[in-house]
Amino acid sequence: MEKKLILGLETSCDETAAAVVANGTEILSNVVASQIKEHQKYGGVVPEVASRKHIEIVNNIVEKALQEAGCTFADLAAIAVTSGPGLVGALLVGVNCAKTLAYALNKPLVAVNHVLAHVAANYLVHEVTFPAVCLVVSGGHTSLLHLSSRSQAALLGGTRDDAAGEAFDKVARVLNLGYPGGPAIEKAAAKGDPRSFNFPRAFSGQDDMLEFSFSGLKSAVINTLHNLRQKGQSFIVADVAASFQEAVIDILVEKTVLAAAGKQVKTVLLAGGVAANSLLRERLELSLQKEGISLLVPPVSLCTDNAAMVAAAGWDLYISQKFAGLDLNATPVLDKIWQAD
Repeated sequence: MEKKLILGLETSCDETAAAVVANGTEILSNVVASQIKEHQKYGGVVPEVASRKHIEIVNNIVEKALQEAGCTFADLAAIAVTSGPGLVGALLVGVNCAKTLAYALNKPLVAVNHVLAHVAANYLVHEVTFPAVCLVVSGGHTSLLHLSSRSQAALLGGTRDDAAGEAFDKVARVLNLGYPGGPAIEKAAAKGDPRSFNFPRAFSGQDDMLEFSFSGLKSAVINTLHNLRQKGQSFIVADVAASFQEAVIDILVEKTVLAAAGKQVKTVLLAGGVAANSLLRERLELSLQKEGISLLVPPVSLCTDNAAMVAAAGWDLYISQKFAGLDLNATPVLDKIWQAD
């Protein structure tokens, strides 16, 4: 089969990324420039700072991706770009870069849903048998999807407020653990006792509920710490981190197993930045094994935002000729992004 190369672009948050992927599965290059150092002093991503940084380096990142892939613009079959959801200013940098390239090169343009791009990270490393259920859990998204095929996904449930990764960041901030919060919480929690605090688990035990809520959990942690400080009582940061992480993982595992059983699938995919959490991977795999269900997870390098996953998702749009026009705009919030079963 002739290799068709897709250039993927990702600028939805604070990573500027470009990648070249052949036929939706073979990574030829995957270049990611992180802005973590720029945002650490603020304790989170500052949208204006992120947008300006994307503008400064996106051209160099694209050039590097082509060099590492050993190809030129002429070798590309299409340009794929994350068009949403995400930070609107950051998204616009990638979208405008992609539109410029598509117009100048006379190549097809495909607009990729960021959440489905995270799902597609699994297609780069695994042979996936459908139907399947996927848990996408990151700083901006916590979603359970039913996958009928690579290109067809139905939303089973999402978060009603904070995403899990967002809660990790906010709790890490109040514990003075730094940014990004996910790795910081996980590192601190390794030395703590998860039984120290009994934080709430929203919608736990509700078998007909596949949605999530982490705002109450975040508030419970903040209020607990405030009350302890008001009373002059000390606490162990590692214990708070471990108890918080335990509450998040408990509900993520419970709802994912429930969704998989309800849809009677034999395969579950895990995706998104929080999928890098080793305890989540371990706990979810053990719980699914008891139900005779296998778990597929990308390597950590493909869990966080990257452009290879965008190119992989773009491949499915390319082969079905679902092209975007040059009037493509950034869509920070996508309300109706799922195809029905």
